Amino acid sequence: MQLHHYIGLLRRAERNLADAFRQVADAHSAEPDVEGMCKRLAEQCERHDRGLEPFTERFGEDSGDEPDRLHSDLFEGTREGPLALLRDLHDLYLMANECDITWTLVGQAARAIRDEELVATVESCEGETTIQLAWLRTRSKAAAPQTLVVT
Repeated sequence: MQLHHYIGLLRRAERNLADAFRQVADAHSAEPDVEGMCKRLAEQCERHDRGLEPFTERFGEDSGDEPDRLHSDLFEGTREGPLALLRDLHDLYLMANECDITWTLVGQAARAIRDEELVATVESCEGETTIQLAWLRTRSKAAAPQTLVVT
């Protein structure tokens, strides 16, 4: 069984996303909605990571460095200048998609082995990740005209 690999991948991806949300919140504190929402979403990602702890004990955990590579390739820290917020939101969106597809795959495995506790965790966290993606998409759409046309 290779489930331990994806559990580790997911935990690391959630931790990296939480860290990135916090960095964006700090860098864009002049945008109160971004600061507040990014802090809230970081806490959500940390809860997701903690929610996987029982399954790490049951199945193990081995992510290698894949989520870290994605994090470092996509998110080398926040930016400055007119495109900063839009690019940072774009990076968060891509990182959240990594979490989203990984939740989906872990959910499929949980259903295959009939692990109802893991299925319930996946459904809860996957739903919150979907909301994260929706907020990131909406906030990016709001920032795009001002950033790409007016400045």
